[in-house]
Amino acid sequence: MEIRTRYAPSPTGPFHLGGARTALFNLLFAKPPAGKFILRIEDTDKARSLEQYEKSITNGLSWLGINWGEFYRQSERIEIHKKYLKKLIDSGNAYLSKESKGERSEVIRFKNPKKRVEFEDIVRGKIEFDTSDLGDFVVAKSLDEPLYHLAVVVDDAEMKISHVIRGEDHISNTPRQILLQSALTFPQPIYAHLPLILGPDRSKLSKRHSAESVEEYKNQGYLPEALYNFLALLGWHPEGDKEVMSKDELFKSFSLERVGKAGAIFDNKKMDWMNGEYIREKDNKALLEIASPFLPIEFFESGLDNEKIIALEKPRLKKLSELPNKVQYFYEAPKYDKNLLVWKQMVTSEVLEALNKIKKLVEDVSAGGFDKERLESIFLKAIGEGDKGRILWPFRVALTGRKVSPGPFEIAEILGKEESLRRIDFALNITSYKV
Repeated sequence: MEIRTRYAPSPTGPFHLGGARTALFNLLFAKPPAGKFILRIEDTDKARSLEQYEKSITNGLSWLGINWGEFYRQSERIEIHKKYLKKLIDSGNAYLSKESKGERSEVIRFKNPKKRVEFEDIVRGKIEFDTSDLGDFVVAKSLDEPLYHLAVVVDDAEMKISHVIRGEDHISNTPRQILLQSALTFPQPIYAHLPLILGPDRSKLSKRHSAESVEEYKNQGYLPEALYNFLALLGWHPEGDKEVMSKDELFKSFSLERVGKAGAIFDNKKMDWMNGEYIREKDNKALLEIASPFLPIEFFESGLDNEKIIALEKPRLKKLSELPNKVQYFYEAPKYDKNLLVWKQMVTSEVLEALNKIKKLVEDVSAGGFDKERLESIFLKAIGEGDKGRILWPFRVALTGRKVSPGPFEIAEILGKEESLRRIDFALNITSYKV
């Protein structure tokens, strides 16, 4: 049997994480080119389906690297749906009726045989329903407007979908669709209903837990391959403890049998950690190119070695949106309170003494030898066995104006001798100034 899966979103809202996870699991299970992964936009709800949301879905999938082999819009298949709707009516399995008591409009209902329906779910095992509670359900607004259940059943059959992999919120739809499959003598696909994605408090994931849409994660500076990897682990567990996995590794390892029934917890801290791991795998040139949309023009006009700056900040990054704040002191001379220069219990005279020593050491380094290794050697030799913080803390603060930053030698090398001295002079001036 050829594996054919589909992701069938409705374009009625932004492309969200739950949809992305469903699409990814369908792709991983199909394992193209051996199987086929199909994207089918279910846009029969004319009032709510918008082009902007279809673009959100297709752009989000493309950005993540979830590539489909076939593409369909349900709205372009109405004539096919109508053919099967007529078949249901002609066979006595559907009929025209009033929508509800007191309503003027008429709808087409499926004549429910009221029997027990059961199916084997790959994730959840055997599931049974008594369909008598469903009544005769609506399958079309009119002969020209087939609705969701009929359109889904017809399209799955016409597209030869072998496996329907979707969220557990669709379990209640399955008995209706099985009844329609039976009435139309369609083969029944194999079902797998995925666990919901939950917030840390185990309620359904929402904006109060984190960003919901894929575009929001893109705009916050998450890498597509990191989100791809993270989504794959939401409800699925590979063998072993490895979590950072390439796409090839995910394709080789993925199976629906290792998808759990319990809700998958979306952990923002873990997402940040994983994104940081992928950031650190990038070489500096590639990372600078990816990060460029997040950085201001002043960064590129500073004349400094941008790749070195990126390399310096890369070990501390969780997402690319953090970069503007982290690198600001490179292209903009810092302003700060003089008390920040104080290491532990140092008094003003001791800070001034330290800054003057720092200035002298920097002045004595030749411009040609102004690099991290040379600076570190000179400073550590001058400090000797004493408390290194008494010199290195005010040196680093003078260069950055920050409590937390990379080390002063790496920063000074990038800033250069002239700019480093200018910043040390600023530190001396504010320390000497008396209110």
